Amino acid sequence: MKEITLRFIEVYNHFLLAKKVDSASDFAKKVGISTSMMNEILKERTNVGIKPIQNTVHVFPEICLEWLIKGEGMMIKRKSGNEVSDELRKNEIIQSIGIPLIPIEAMAGYSAGEATVLELDCERFLIPTFKGADYLIQVKGSSMYPKYNSGDIVACKNLSLADMFFQWNKVYVLDTIQGALIKRIKKGSSEEHILIVSDNLNYDPFELHKSQIRAIAIVIGVIRLE
Repeated sequence: MKEITLRFIEVYNHFLLAKKVDSASDFAKKVGISTSMMNEILKERTNVGIKPIQNTVHVFPEICLEWLIKGEGMMIKRKSGNEVSDELRKNEIIQSIGIPLIPIEAMAGYSAGEATVLELDCERFLIPTFKGADYLIQVKGSSMYPKYNSGDIVACKNLSLADMFFQWNKVYVLDTIQGALIKRIKKGSSEEHILIVSDNLNYDPFELHKSQIRAIAIVIGVIRLE
């Protein structure tokens, strides 16, 4: 991420010299960050986020996103005469970086690969320890306290419905006909049922038939908010 930040600073200096922006504050406003954040980036005290990078190539379409993200090619794009292909390539690169934070109610569509537009609008986070995660979801409610607090963000890895296999006592995210659930899963009364368990003892466990599950992911990590 440090290298991306340095290239982001190079983009700012380019447009400052070209007089397309008046100041760090002007550039910050255009790419959707605060002046104080921009100053921290310029002093290399913090790294630039995914959203400002997306905004940069949107506001300044002549900037090559592949160069900005990967350091490949030139900073300024050559005119290709194929804007549609360039836009598709841009979307591919955006989708390849970071883990998207999606609304929990969008889990089913995302797991089925039907949320392409949503994915481009999502905030994305670069978290090396969560490599392999397909998406992030924010915990709501207190049913999994003290394991998870409301507001915590969990990293999820999609699993196949066609070959449904549970590691008993692990936490999963399930999209069901009753809505989305973040729960601990235990063995049910039969092969076709699972037991849905909350860590908060104020919530009673209940059984769920596997046919009621529309999408499933295992939780592989958590970001705890203080």
